[in-house]
Amino acid sequence: MKKYIIFVVGVVCALLSQNVYAEDLRGTDANIIGHVIEKNTGEHLPYMTVALKGTTIGTMTDASGHYFLKNLPEGEFTLYVSAVGYKSQERKVMLKRGKTLEENFELEEDMVALDGVVVTANRNETARRLAPTLVKVVTPKLFDMTNSHTLSQGLVFQPGVRVENDCQNCGYSQVRINGMDGKYTQILIDSRPIFSALAGVYGLEQIPANMIERVEVVRGGGSALFGSSAIAGTVNIITKEPIRNSGSFAHSISNFNGSGSFDNNTTLNLSLVSSDNKMGAYVYGQNRYRSAWDSNGDGFSELPKLKNQTVGVNAYYRTSPYSKLSLEYHHMEEFRRGGNRFDLPPHIAEDADLNGSGEPGLVEQIRHSINTGGLKFSAFSKDQKHTFNVYASAQHIERDSYYSAYGTTTDFTGVLGAQYIYHLDKFLFMPSDLTGGVEFNHDDLHDRGTDIQKYRDKALTEDPTATGERLQQLIDKYTPDPLKQIVNISSAYLQNEWKNEQWSFLIGGRVDKNSIMDKAIFSPRANVRYNPTQDVNIRFSYAEGFRAPQAFDEDLHISNVGGELISIVRSPKLKEERSRSVNASVDWYHYFGDFQANLLVEGFFTKLSDPFVLTAPVEDPNGSGYLIQTRINGSGAKVYGGTLEGKIAWRNKIQLQAGLTVQRSLYDSPEEWSADKEHLSDAERYSDKILRTPDFYGYFTATYTPTKALSLALNGNYTGRMYVPHLMSEVDGTADLLVKSPDFFELGAKVAYDVDFSGICLQFNVGVQNIFNSYQNDFDKGANRDSGYIYGPGAPRSYFAGVKLSF
Repeated sequence: MKKYIIFVVGVVCALLSQNVYAEDLRGTDANIIGHVIEKNTGEHLPYMTVALKGTTIGTMTDASGHYFLKNLPEGEFTLYVSAVGYKSQERKVMLKRGKTLEENFELEEDMVALDGVVVTANRNETARRLAPTLVKVVTPKLFDMTNSHTLSQGLVFQPGVRVENDCQNCGYSQVRINGMDGKYTQILIDSRPIFSALAGVYGLEQIPANMIERVEVVRGGGSALFGSSAIAGTVNIITKEPIRNSGSFAHSISNFNGSGSFDNNTTLNLSLVSSDNKMGAYVYGQNRYRSAWDSNGDGFSELPKLKNQTVGVNAYYRTSPYSKLSLEYHHMEEFRRGGNRFDLPPHIAEDADLNGSGEPGLVEQIRHSINTGGLKFSAFSKDQKHTFNVYASAQHIERDSYYSAYGTTTDFTGVLGAQYIYHLDKFLFMPSDLTGGVEFNHDDLHDRGTDIQKYRDKALTEDPTATGERLQQLIDKYTPDPLKQIVNISSAYLQNEWKNEQWSFLIGGRVDKNSIMDKAIFSPRANVRYNPTQDVNIRFSYAEGFRAPQAFDEDLHISNVGGELISIVRSPKLKEERSRSVNASVDWYHYFGDFQANLLVEGFFTKLSDPFVLTAPVEDPNGSGYLIQTRINGSGAKVYGGTLEGKIAWRNKIQLQAGLTVQRSLYDSPEEWSADKEHLSDAERYSDKILRTPDFYGYFTATYTPTKALSLALNGNYTGRMYVPHLMSEVDGTADLLVKSPDFFELGAKVAYDVDFSGICLQFNVGVQNIFNSYQNDFDKGANRDSGYIYGPGAPRSYFAGVKLSF
């Protein structure tokens, strides 16, 4: 791995030293001055982004709405002005030595985000309206109005996206897109597949909202250009960059349903930019402490205790007007513990003879230390036809865990890649962008049990007289096999997109060679966009993908049922899973005077061949005491449905957005969900439904801003009925149940008021989440519970209050 890192760093250094695209601009005296105002009111707009396309040159309007770009390169360029909540504008400018241009702009409000820039559609910055694939965007404003402190909390306010809690002990959650498991979703950080399988277990809850500039969500496999796991879709986390000298400090406190359990969250942000805008750094931090919460009064938690700390920096250095070096790094520390007797060490809390209660306890405890970072060099040609990126990203995780026994896990993931984009004025019949790239992904994971005393005690329980070789054999029997997995993936991709204002045709594909597979896999994609008018977008996409038979997130997450541990193993005959996805959508925008409206209708269909399924848990035939689930290939599956989403806004006063997804998720042939042959017939133990997937789910958000200082927000989330397995045979010896859960509707409200002090803003906010306490009411009790029997909202009714200082 080191030689690849050295190679990429060498390439970057060579590019910098040769200063390929550099140009001495200190004496050009080619300048642009101007201001940006709001079209209807004539008010000057501060902090609007002003940039020259095809270069790294840009600035922001100051507090008075004016800007100044100086010593610019000569030639014809496109001057671009944009900001969240406004329609972007661009115009051609001719820059000449010793000449100063005055370029003023009038921006209109865009409350439905039609003209925002996205990168996930085609690995290149594209106006959302012209993107070949439908891209939905989660903004910091949504995180703020819904009081979402982490990525997992804010993602639920998107159509076709659902975040569910899958463990009553440790709070393991996953994001489902179009009804498919989280394993089918590609998680990216700044467009890089650096989010490892191990990080995926708790990673969505670990990423703080204050490090996020936006989240781009692509539903369906039309984003297969980013990797094989993008079967259900892609979640691309774009981190914040420094844009102006500013900062903020915020603290909020939440209480769970009037109990003694609280969730405290503190964030700090600082953005620094040099006077010539040549370099900048954005520094952020978060500290979160959540006490455990017991829903049913049995002394065992339904929400685990959490301690999270995150610090990070996102910095850039413009090496020339046409090149830029970017750095992103963040460090996370997390502790989580679920179960009972939080005042005792885990092994003592579980032991009925030591914990003081005379009853067995239950503990799941995890500590994470995560370092993630990336380096990227971007360069543009002077004629704006060539774009080149080279990047290196890495993530290192250390995890100490307790699942009835102590263990440790380390994981290193590294990604190296290069991408080239060539813009053709005309290729065959239309202007086009040709994109190609190569990528190398390395993952080195080690997981092992370290609780030798625990395994020795189990051995002596079986044979109290065992000594010597016999004792060691018994200890080996109860010691889980260590997992050592090294996976190397070499990839290459190529696509061409023909596009103009009315049409877009994209054809491309990606080849992946996984080291644990004998053959390379080719995944094609095709997209068509048609705009019969400027306000109507019609899109169609087709893509294929695959998942390799390697360790995924839940393989390293151990569940607990009936006081026994469930571990997952892979069948030696397991082969790759293949997918074919089709998506079609119509996106309509319209303006009715001061009203803006958007209506989206989308349909999706995904066919899975040889899907990964888990057998029902059975006792380990090797006598380890674990329950074992085996990952095998199923007969096939299909997921299909539709999404309806609408937005309406009246100026910047009132905004309403809502979405509903209707879907079906079915296996071609029934798959086994229970091994309870004593109580259930063969027909009852099998189901053709993909479990934990509701047929209906949706959301809404609404804001009202009667004055500039006061804002009122409502949000809601609906989860329909779904089938959830309840392994009662392991809990109390009765028959396993396939429970059809009730439906849930969460309603939240927030009120915020801003007080301005000459450039400093102090905000106070209060609110309630899950107002009607729509929460599961049939949790298992005690140490013998089925921790996987959990569904519905991730938290009960919560009252919160906060304060934020911005400058």
